[in-house]
Amino acid sequence: MGSKIDSLFLEIIENLFTASRKNKDSKLLYPNKASDKLDLLKFILQISWEIKALDNKKYIVLSEKINEIGKILGGWLKQTKTPSRSF
Repeated sequence: MGSKIDSLFLEIIENLFTASRKNKDSKLLYPNKASDKLDLLKFILQISWEIKALDNKKYIVLSEKINEIGKILGGWLKQTKTPSRSF
């Protein structure tokens, strides 16, 4: 389970890196992929905690960091989906 968690972290980073290097038209695909991987990571961490493979303290620390990443990613997704306004 630990290797899957590590793999998901790397996939999230890869998708975010790729998104940062793409043009506006193809940029949205990669943050969406990262968001899906982040949701899966949250799920696997919760399962790890429930089966006692992850203690409370580690679960709390990881969950806080992942939630923070989720907020940033959510903001990025919202920004890329919203058409820019010119005033």
